[in-house]
Amino acid sequence: MPEISVSSLDPRLQKQLENAQVALQRGNLEYVLDVTSQVLKAEPGCLPVRRLQRTAQMKQFASKNRMFTKAFGSVTQAGFLFGGGKKEPIKVLENAEKLLVTDPTSVPALKLLAEAAAGLDLPETVAFAWEAIHELHPANREFLLNLAEAYLAANRSDDALRAADKLLKTKPQDGDALGIMRKAAIAQTTEKGKWEEKGDYREKLKNETQSISLEQASKIVTSEEMTHRLIAEALERIKAQPDSLNHYRSVVDGYRKLNNLDEALNYVRQARKIPAGAADSSLEKQESDLQTDILDKRAKELQSQLAKSPEDVALKTQLEKAKAELATFKITQAKLYVERYPNDYEARFTLADLHFDTGDYQNAIANYQQAQKSPKVRIAAITGMGKSLKARKMFDLAVAQFQVAKSELSSMDDLKKEVIYQLAQCYEAMGKKEEAIAEYKIIYSDDIGFRDVADKINAYYSSR
Repeated sequence: MPEISVSSLDPRLQKQLENAQVALQRGNLEYVLDVTSQVLKAEPGCLPVRRLQRTAQMKQFASKNRMFTKAFGSVTQAGFLFGGGKKEPIKVLENAEKLLVTDPTSVPALKLLAEAAAGLDLPETVAFAWEAIHELHPANREFLLNLAEAYLAANRSDDALRAADKLLKTKPQDGDALGIMRKAAIAQTTEKGKWEEKGDYREKLKNETQSISLEQASKIVTSEEMTHRLIAEALERIKAQPDSLNHYRSVVDGYRKLNNLDEALNYVRQARKIPAGAADSSLEKQESDLQTDILDKRAKELQSQLAKSPEDVALKTQLEKAKAELATFKITQAKLYVERYPNDYEARFTLADLHFDTGDYQNAIANYQQAQKSPKVRIAAITGMGKSLKARKMFDLAVAQFQVAKSELSSMDDLKKEVIYQLAQCYEAMGKKEEAIAEYKIIYSDDIGFRDVADKINAYYSSR
């Protein structure tokens, strides 16, 4: 059974999933769960749908009485755990899905999901199941080890290396983790070199020296040493095949892991000069991201230095200049992207946020308006527009935005509390004290500790 993308689904199912995304934003979790269950019943290998389903399950679980849910789950799951078997992966999958509806934090249920996915030849879904288990129990060595093995089976060698690195930070001489690093290093080199012919890996490498180098990866103590080794090997391959983008990507990935952003940027720029890289949009984005990261790193370093010497005027000036340079670069890059892709409304939302952060509320409003066309960021864009109007003291227009956002948010989470708080502040600024207090009371009745709501309510009743 193949793993498929959302774009491979029937157009009618794709439309239902678009509606489910909107429903998730609005807190209509039952609808999301109903749609995703129907789609997964028809196409169990569509992992993006399974991820959407889990997000809804976890939100729903958080809003329920967990003790009751877990108690109910412990009673009901016993029968499921013995159902099916390796010869009946579909039955195992059904049992796992039933258990996860009751309790998405159930490790036995997630293990069943991994078992079923393995039986159905869905390696990415296996990795997804172990990722969920690891998120629930991040300190559990066995779970992290299984996750690393799942990454290897799914040909995700970079993720396997990161998982092994976590294990080595806890126990530097962990033999299992070192073994994973060795296998991942071999897989990484093989994948990026695109050596797909039959035969063992010694035959695929150019010489015996490289083969021995990979074999000895199991003896290294830290991932940093291994990364230096892989960079050196990739640089040698560049000399032999200077027009291969894969070798440049290996070098860039290596330097990024070492946090040597300047060298990573250097090799991205070199890669963009070769014919294969000149028209590669992913390299263009990577160059922009690296430049942003470098500027951000510089600002953080200056911030750290200033914290130690708060009276240093020269440092303050340098920090202000670094922050301004970072903000200008981010906005410039975001504008260029939006000019190329004017209908990417999520990108417009990012640009709007950048304008807001620099105090350019007029441009922020214009981009927040456009961003509202994307279901994924609609509520956030409405809220951002409200804040921008509020900053410009257009309180009546801001109230209209916050009221829309408030009406479309069903659950009283932090976002809704923030929207109501902003709405109340607008009423205060307009001299509408009673309307403001009515909004503050909504928050107070749910979360007495939110911001200064308790103080406002107490002051109101004290003055009466």
